[in-house]
Amino acid sequence: MDIVGQKKALRTEMHLQRAAVDASFKSEYDAWICKQLAVLISARNCKVVHAYLPMGTEIDIKPLIAQLLANDLTVVVPKTLKKRQLEHLVFESFDKLEAGVYGTSHPKDGIVFTGNIDLIIVPGLAYDAANYRLGYGGGYYDAFLAEHPNAYTVGICYPFQYVKTVPKETHDACLNTVLVK
Repeated sequence: MDIVGQKKALRTEMHLQRAAVDASFKSEYDAWICKQLAVLISARNCKVVHAYLPMGTEIDIKPLIAQLLANDLTVVVPKTLKKRQLEHLVFESFDKLEAGVYGTSHPKDGIVFTGNIDLIIVPGLAYDAANYRLGYGGGYYDAFLAEHPNAYTVGICYPFQYVKTVPKETHDACLNTVLVK
């Protein structure tokens, strides 16, 4: 099977496994991830954090985002555009969201952020010990991460998403770390 086929098969497997996660395990694990992220953000003295707004069965980092806002950190979230582009908007409240493409959401009438980002929480479907990730297949984050080489990048995943080797191509970005229990 070629790399594209391997990626497709692994994406399908990870979607199925993530959909089957027990609700109590998910709640406990998501809280653990939020705590670990908060420790990392504090230890790195981050002032600007780029975070995804969780959808579907992704790890719920909304409590972390609320904590960051309460601590007066700048939170930036993506708005998915055409042609593998993301627009980065300042996040202020969960009350001011609108639906985006592919099941995403983003701040309604959000202010575009153009400054430096200290840390990027990178969503994905699978990660490996070399800190490579398998995303959703659009290439959005690979392009975004290439534009922010000085930002600290962290992937988060459930234990079953941490695999021996993620199939990779030359454009696939390597992260600084992956949080997994």
